Amino acid sequence: MARGPTFWFVIASIVAAGAGAFVQHRMSAPVPAAAGMAVAGIGDMRPNATYVDVNGRPHPMANWNGKRVLLNFWATWCSPCRQEMPLLDATSKTWADRNVVVVGIAEDTAADVRAYLIDFPVSYPIVLAPSDAPGSSQSMGNAQHLLPFSVLLGPDGRILRRKVGPLSQEDLDEWLGAPPR
Repeated sequence: MARGPTFWFVIASIVAAGAGAFVQHRMSAPVPAAAGMAVAGIGDMRPNATYVDVNGRPHPMANWNGKRVLLNFWATWCSPCRQEMPLLDATSKTWADRNVVVVGIAEDTAADVRAYLIDFPVSYPIVLAPSDAPGSSQSMGNAQHLLPFSVLLGPDGRILRRKVGPLSQEDLDEWLGAPPR
C-alpha cells in the first residue's frame, strides 16, 4: 500500500513536535552548579564575593553592607539587559540617598563592557563576574543561567528577591517601595 503525502506530513509533524518538546525541556532544565559552588536561595546570605571593575579595581560585597543592594547581572550582547539599563540608572539616582545601591554585574569581558559604557554610560557601579564563580548569577540562584537576572539583598546581606528577565518599574516599586519624592 502506497502512503500519500498526508501520511508523511503527519509523521514529520509528530517528529518535529517531539524534537521541539525535547529542546524546550533541555532549555528549561536547571544548569548544574559548577563544582564546589554553593547556590544561595531566598533568605540565604549572599555569597562572599569580590568583584573587579573594568579597570581591575576590587569591589568586595562588604562595601555595600548595611544597604539594600539591587544586583543586576547583564552582558553587552544581551538586548533585554541593555534595554533595562536606563530604568536601573534612574532607580539608582532616585534611591541613592535612601540607603539603596544598584550594582551592575557584567558576565562579559572587561574590554566589551568598557567599550559599551563609553557609548551608554550609567551612574551606578559596574563590575565584572565570571559566570561560574561565587558571586555569579548562578551562585545567586540563576539555575537556567539566563540574563538579565536581578537580586535584591537586604541590609544584612540576605537574598530577599530574585527575577530572571528584565525588571519593570512595577517590579522596582514592589521590591523597593514607592519612589521617594
